[in-house]
Amino acid sequence: MSELTYQATQDYLASLVPPREPEIVEMESYAAKHDFPIIGPVCGYYCYQLARMIGAKSVFELGSGYGYSTAWFAKAVRENGGGVIHHTVWDEELSKSATSSLLKLGFADLVQYHIAEAVETLRGQSGPFDVIFNDIDKQAYPASLPVIKEKLRSGGLLIIDNMLWSGRIFDNKDISPATEGVREFTRQITTDKDWIVSLAPMRDGMIIAYKK
Repeated sequence: MSELTYQATQDYLASLVPPREPEIVEMESYAAKHDFPIIGPVCGYYCYQLARMIGAKSVFELGSGYGYSTAWFAKAVRENGGGVIHHTVWDEELSKSATSSLLKLGFADLVQYHIAEAVETLRGQSGPFDVIFNDIDKQAYPASLPVIKEKLRSGGLLIIDNMLWSGRIFDNKDISPATEGVREFTRQITTDKDWIVSLAPMRDGMIIAYKK
């Protein structure tokens, strides 16, 4: 019997993702060339699937990078009949890059751009949202949860990236703020009876949480 390894599993999952639009492939190539962290095609397609499944029409991203995850959510929202995705970053150049790519993909009319701190921007939105995606600095994860819980509708999905944190959560000697932030967020949401939570071990781990 062959040994089931992490890399073999990730490669197999990637092989199952359908062909992507050329611009999305280009965004993946840019990430690989410049070592820029994106959720990648397996998690991107999963986000798309989840958003389609619940008929999502309003998505808020806490930390959007240059728009890779935004593109997957926009694809779902478009197929769900239209709506809005909030793209949120600190960096103006990242926002410009996202605007260019999403325009090429035909999603320009679906996206609202915010160059600001993500959690405070979410706090200022009326909501509620169908999906909230969280990929901010990991030490800020725990403090974001109450705001997310307030702004996500009942029956909505919270998707959180990097919940395996490259294995650092298993190292008891690692008590860095980022690692402790991932641990504490995981503890908080998995012990809160208002959520139904699973951790999918694809790429760097994604928590999918359903708000009751």
